[in-house]
Amino acid sequence: MVREKTVQQTGRALATLVAIAMWITGILVALAVGFGMTSGALSIPWLPDVLTMAAGWIVVILTILGIILAIIDRMTA
Repeated sequence: MVREKTVQQTGRALATLVAIAMWITGILVALAVGFGMTSGALSIPWLPDVLTMAAGWIVVILTILGIILAIIDRMTA
């Protein structure tokens, strides 16, 4: 009985750790793409550079907003 409970707790802790790692990876990728688009290192061939830069800023702003909202949601839960 005690062993089963420990195994379940370990499984939940591992699942939480994997979820956090995936969340951080997603944030880093989104910010890298967003800042790459704003600096001109990444571009979309059939879009003018101004629109690509605007899309990059939208990605960056929405990523930061998502981080803030996720932290607020986690703190209130």
